[in-house]
Amino acid sequence: MRICVYGAGAIGGFIAGYMARAGLDVSVVARGAHLEAIQAGGITVISSEDEFTVKVRASGNPADLGPQDGVLVTVKAPALPGIAGSLAPLMGPDTPVAFLTNGVPWWYFHGAGGALDGTRLPLLDPGDGLWNAVGARTVGGIAWPASSVPEPGVIRVPSPKRTATVLGSPDGITTPGITALAAAFEQAGLPVVVETRIRNRIWEKLAFNLSAGPMCVLTETPVRDTHGQPALIDASRRVLAEAQALIAALGCEVALDVERIVASNTTLNHRPSILQDWQAGRPMEVDALYNVPLQLAAKLGIPMPTLSLLAALIRVKVAGRSMPPA
Repeated sequence: MRICVYGAGAIGGFIAGYMARAGLDVSVVARGAHLEAIQAGGITVISSEDEFTVKVRASGNPADLGPQDGVLVTVKAPALPGIAGSLAPLMGPDTPVAFLTNGVPWWYFHGAGGALDGTRLPLLDPGDGLWNAVGARTVGGIAWPASSVPEPGVIRVPSPKRTATVLGSPDGITTPGITALAAAFEQAGLPVVVETRIRNRIWEKLAFNLSAGPMCVLTETPVRDTHGQPALIDASRRVLAEAQALIAALGCEVALDVERIVASNTTLNHRPSILQDWQAGRPMEVDALYNVPLQLAAKLGIPMPTLSLLAALIRVKVAGRSMPPA
């Protein structure tokens, strides 16, 4: 099976590494120093289990790689509109394109049913570029591992098999393409779940992201450190309560165990990906993680004052970085 991982960073890099080691025909789309390192020496994956290096085909131009049997898109949400026009060379007649992203995905209301079916999210897909480029091929995806790129060509993923990657179509139908993608994960020894109600799982992860991520960005500290202050633990609980109300209003079913999440956050010595992006000077997933949920909450009449405050502070923080010196 020919698999292309579009975006071989923290998530895509370790998936590509494990799949290539298992004998799958894997290629990656990357850029810059990371691409150069992969072309020169392959992808090195460092985990709690082992360390290995594998060679994969790598290019900055998808047209060099040709049609695939499956595509895994793992670039961050702010970069997605910019790659919409470059996906076509990777797609054969039946190629599934799975988007493993954080936050609310651009396709969220595609095939959703109900009154909001087909609603566009212009903050995430301006001009419907992704909607028009991928359409019915779209597969939703969720990846949990806390991974990072400590240097070009190297992926560090402490626990790659602790949580399963989730795959599922927006309309809940399990297509042959989804089954094939899941089989590729299984061949690589990576846990995977095919979900018929993937929006539930999206909100399960997003609520977890909201429980500490905004405060980590503001304090520039790992999750555990934000939960060293009682006031921030209280804020975490309030954000989770607000998220639960929005989840219910959207017709999803997620049983959030608030105290379990809070307890987990007191021990998790990890810098969320959005904090990693801030500290590296990269574009942040503020829209997918914070602004779009707030837009949906306003549309549905769900108050989210705590998240609104935290998101506003982050927007000011981001704007301050981009301002010229006085």
